[in-house]
Amino acid sequence: MRGELAKWNFDEKPLLVFWETTKACLLACRHCRAEAIRNGLPGELTTEEAMALIDQVLKFDEPRPALIFTGGDLLMRKDIFELIESAVRKGLRVAAAPSVTPLLTPDVIFSFRRIGVQAISVSLDGACAETHDTMRGVPGNFDSTVKILEHATKLGLRVQANTTVMKSNHTELADIFHLLRLLRVPAWEVFFLIRTGRGAELQDLEPQHYEDVMHFLYDASHYGITIRTTEGPHFRRVVSQRLKDVDKPQTGTLYEMLASRLRELEGPADSDLKAQTTGTRDGKGIIFVAYDGQIFPSGFLPMSLGNIRNNELKEVYSNNPILRAIRRSSNLKGRCGFCEYRELCGGSRSRAYAFYQDPFQEDPACIFQPMIA
Repeated sequence: MRGELAKWNFDEKPLLVFWETTKACLLACRHCRAEAIRNGLPGELTTEEAMALIDQVLKFDEPRPALIFTGGDLLMRKDIFELIESAVRKGLRVAAAPSVTPLLTPDVIFSFRRIGVQAISVSLDGACAETHDTMRGVPGNFDSTVKILEHATKLGLRVQANTTVMKSNHTELADIFHLLRLLRVPAWEVFFLIRTGRGAELQDLEPQHYEDVMHFLYDASHYGITIRTTEGPHFRRVVSQRLKDVDKPQTGTLYEMLASRLRELEGPADSDLKAQTTGTRDGKGIIFVAYDGQIFPSGFLPMSLGNIRNNELKEVYSNNPILRAIRRSSNLKGRCGFCEYRELCGGSRSRAYAFYQDPFQEDPACIFQPMIA
């Protein structure tokens, strides 16, 4: 796959298509982008319309994008296994992002593996029950999540843990990472808060803390777990800087604390760098289809581009003027517009929109001061 990524043309096709299968979910997560509720909303794609979406993804040239079934909770759809089986049978790479609820049983995990799901992702938002369960809104969810991660890993599924970073858990990141190593989880996706959905009510990190966390993640990526970020594209800038070793890291006390705790728990680094550095961002390599068929640049950027009921996903991704503009780094404003890392990073377009109502503005979470030619 790494060789394929080097040739991937993000102007022609995304790397990942996310489908929000439903808004329904039994959890009540404080930071939920989807503002998930107990029952699905009117207007959800029918089984037939969902099958048509799968066929639309198949219209992209090979190698085709991966289709990520997400939510809400995908297990709240009664037809979910029929839809996943269809996508796999037609040749798509499929991943699933279920919620940890009583619906996610060992039998369900086995069914994912049996029908050809290549990977699953599960959210872990704290190193202890108190932090995680408070975030998830359900007592006992931490213990259930740990058991699910263990079970899925033993079954041979590719497992990814997702952690959303915010003020209530950012000091626990080294301990979360340690737990994932103990559980032999091979991939960690670190989400950075966007003030949308229920996340709009939560406290975001200060820009310096963003930078500190990015440098901690660089350190952690030398311990055998692949680390990726969502809405934190400046991680790629930090990786590039650290590899070149030309700039003194702009780190503060949070980094020192996390790095010290990482060394205390894990000892010296013991593997080569495992950090995802593909230059994707909202609308560039990523596209999101909502529960009702609306198409967005990502799940965190609420700018509707059309609807799969009336528009072809391939046509929207390739030719929508907003997406074409987002993919051209020359359209970025502020520091992002003249940053030497604008192709590799480009800033979070979702965060720019949340702060300025302008997806082309600079990313307010980044402290980097670019060189001006």
